[in-house]
Order: sequence, then structure tokens, then C-alpha cells
Amino acid sequence: MRDLTHGEGQDLLERYKRAWQGRDPDAAMALYAPGAEHRDHPFRDPYQDENAIRGMWNDIAANEDHVEFDAERIWVVARTVLASWHAAYTDRTSGERVRLRGFATFELDEAALIQRLREWPVSRVVGMDSTIRSEPVAPVSREADPTHGR
Repeated sequence: MRDLTHGEGQDLLERYKRAWQGRDPDAAMALYAPGAEHRDHPFRDPYQDENAIRGMWNDIAANEDHVEFDAERIWVVARTVLASWHAAYTDRTSGERVRLRGFATFELDEAALIQRLREWPVSRVVGMDSTIRSEPVAPVSREADPTHGR
């Protein structure tokens, strides 16, 4: 199996960015291999398999608005892409503006699809977004968390 290039790592993060910012679960799911695992926080159980991961992305699409994401640094080691990143979004259920910083590892298969994604995010509510009226949307994610699974 051939190692990934740095450009392929950048391309993966660009597709991830477009999926998250576009609140597009289908585009996000196109990044994952069958049987993939996504651990969005080190102290929570991972989302395992297509249904669980799609549920996470559906929750993100329903509950986040005005999403911004940028990878600050990208490293590629063999078939793993590592990235430090920052993001922000507005929580549609409360109107809170949330900022995040984190680190992620994307372990890819031979088809360059995500087999395992692990994230270490830190989030903070930084204010209210006056363009969003709070909408009571029942979250699909596990516990009440201002990052809705992030």
C-alpha cells in the first residue's frame, strides 16, 4: 500500500471542510470507508458504522449553522493524516456561538477513505448569534454538550 502525499492530506481536509461547512451529511459520508469509526471526543464512545456516523452528521446538520472550519497544520505519515484545526458554529437550539480548537487523526484505507477518525476538541461559548432564533431541536447525540458531538 502506497503512502499518502501531503497534497492528498490537504485534499481530504478540504473535502471534510466543505462537508461540515455545507452541513452536508452525504458529502461527509462519502469520506468514510464501510465499518469506519469516528471518535469525536476522547472521553466518549466512538460512533461505529455507517448508521452511527450518519446520525452524528445529521445531528450536526440539524443543530449547527454558520459553520467555519480551517485546518491550521497538516502532517501526513504513511496512511494517516494529522491536523490541528479551529472551527466555529452557531448552535441553532440556543443561538450560542461556539468556537473550537482541536487536533485530529484520520487513518485512511487503500482507497483513501477514513477508517478511523479521532478528535481532541476544546470548545467555548463566545457569545450569542443575533441572526439565529432558538429552535427547540431534539439532539441525536449522546449527552447535552455545546459542541453537539464535536
